Amino acid sequence: MRHRLAGRHLNRRPDQRKALYRGLIRDVLLHERIQTTEAKAKEVRGMVERIITYGKKGGLHHRRLALAKVPDKGAISKVFDDLSQRYSERPGGYTRVLKLGRRTGDGAPMAILELV
Repeated sequence: MRHRLAGRHLNRRPDQRKALYRGLIRDVLLHERIQTTEAKAKEVRGMVERIITYGKKGGLHHRRLALAKVPDKGAISKVFDDLSQRYSERPGGYTRVLKLGRRTGDGAPMAILELV
C-alpha cells in the first residue's frame, strides 16, 4: 500500500533526486523557462513557488532557507531582488506547465516549465 507516500521517485536514488531538483530549480530561476519531462516539471513547480514566496517575505532567515534548497547565490539573489518585486502583488501561482507532446526517441511526455 502507498499510504502517506508523496512525490515522484523518477527512478533515482534520493541523493540523485535531490541533485536533479536543485539543478532544475536553479535553471528555472535563472532562465525563467526550461523544457523537461512532464513529471519533472510538475514535481519541481511547487519547490520553485516556495522559493519565490521566500523571496517575497525577504529577510535573512528566508534567504538561508532558500539557499538550503538551492545553493546558488546568483539564483537566490535574483529571486530576492528581481522576482520578489515582480510578484509582489500576486498571491501565488508563479509558474505554469505547458505540455508539448512526446519526445522522439523514447516517447516521454515533454513540457515547458516557465515563470508567469
